[in-house]
Amino acid sequence: MMQKYYGKQVILLIDEYDVPVAKANINGYYEQMIDLIRGILSAALKDNTALKFAILTGCLKITKESIFTGTNNFTTDTISDRRYNEYFGFTHKEVEKLLQDAEMENKLELVQQWYDGYHFGDMDIYCPWDVLNYVKKVLEQGLEKPENFWEHTSDNAVIEQFLEKTDFDVTEKFETLLSGNYIKETISENLTYNFLASSEENLWSLLYMTGYLTKVKPEDMEKDDKLEEGQTALRIPNAEVTDIFRKSVVEWFHKKVMNSDRRELFSALWNGDAEALTELLSDLLFDTISFHDYAESFYHAFVTGMVVSAGYIVESNYENGLGRSDIVVKDRRKRRAVVIEAKIAADENTMEKECRNALFQIEEKQYARKLERSGFRKVIRYGISFYKKECLVKTAEV
Repeated sequence: MMQKYYGKQVILLIDEYDVPVAKANINGYYEQMIDLIRGILSAALKDNTALKFAILTGCLKITKESIFTGTNNFTTDTISDRRYNEYFGFTHKEVEKLLQDAEMENKLELVQQWYDGYHFGDMDIYCPWDVLNYVKKVLEQGLEKPENFWEHTSDNAVIEQFLEKTDFDVTEKFETLLSGNYIKETISENLTYNFLASSEENLWSLLYMTGYLTKVKPEDMEKDDKLEEGQTALRIPNAEVTDIFRKSVVEWFHKKVMNSDRRELFSALWNGDAEALTELLSDLLFDTISFHDYAESFYHAFVTGMVVSAGYIVESNYENGLGRSDIVVKDRRKRRAVVIEAKIAADENTMEKECRNALFQIEEKQYARKLERSGFRKVIRYGISFYKKECLVKTAEV
């Protein structure tokens, strides 16, 4: 129709051609979607005399499903290739010009930190969606701090599904990435959505092809570090993606731990078995991903997560006595309660001292008094100290 109207062949542009396939894989109708997409693309691209050429963009090459059956002269360029690398996003010069036109030159360093860092082919590239959204929000709403524009998009769903399916132990590698360092992995650019969880190689390939990881330039690697044949050095590209990993990937790993059988842990908790709790919590910490800042909030969330969703009342930073205790667990049916105060130790040698400090604080601040007045017959106090992935528990009971 367009050829007849304009008297010339048509150029066909299809963006994110593989998104329907990814959605179908998540929701259980993968094969049906492959058949549908194959039919649509075959009709559009095969023996179409009205077509001058077509350009398709997507995250993954899904040629193995033969959705392009019958089409000829296909050329594929990925983020590893150089031919079109500058067109995958904004170059540094383009971002400088954009910020200059918006009178936002003073925001360049922030934009670099949050939205730059992708290394495609041999060029450094900014994410255009992020840069444009940030500039728009600064101009229209006076946004002060950079924002994570990808955090709540459905694009993260395929990563979540992958992590929930896989049994690979990648905790240490994720911690390496979250600490700002890089890992070395073999990347395959020929992935199929229905086999994403079949190997660890596919995991890293998926994260690379979808922009969660990017290549490390040779000059940015450690001096004597060498890549084996077929390996690629990978890192998290910028602060925005780091934020996604911290909030999302860490949460998925926590869910994995929290969904484990916790009967032994609760048995130790209610029996005042500090030694067993030390061992159990240390084991769980070892399996939980962290990112090397080990803030008090990390441990607080860890302990709270261990005791929620088990039929007990859990109160965090609840007003008791003369202050706020870290965590209170109540079993009203059996009229028993637990008060937990957590401390961070400077090193392994001070962990026991911090446990004593925590127990002293419970006594000094009278955290248990309100519980006793409320009719709880058994109140167990726990002082817990943490140092990185080590844990020590001490107890007292009234």
